[in-house]
Amino acid sequence: MIRTAWALGHLPEFAHLRLWKWAHMLGFRGHFSTKSRAFSTTLGALRDVRRAWRLAQAEAARTRAGLPTTDETALVTASSWTYLSSGYRPGEELLAAQVRHDIAHAQRLKQEGLVPA
Repeated sequence: MIRTAWALGHLPEFAHLRLWKWAHMLGFRGHFSTKSRAFSTTLGALRDVRRAWRLAQAEAARTRAGLPTTDETALVTASSWTYLSSGYRPGEELLAAQVRHDIAHAQRLKQEGLVPA
């Protein structure tokens, strides 16, 4: 997709879309939104607004359902951590074994001179 966006972005008929400027975004795994204070709001401000909106929506749902409002309820958070396991799951174990086999086989072929280094 990156190569396609890059190639299409340089074609005259798609120049107005400026796809080539956005091609790098397809492979980028970090933040994609601007954090510039001059041109945008901060991500913290967006989170605050989203949190307030969700609380208002939850409050409205509680009111419609006839449940107590936020002032009359207490939030209880119960959490515990337990150890489940370590290592591969069964399907992953098969894949890992196949990879180990392929690597060992390639190394043997290289040592025997059947494959160029």
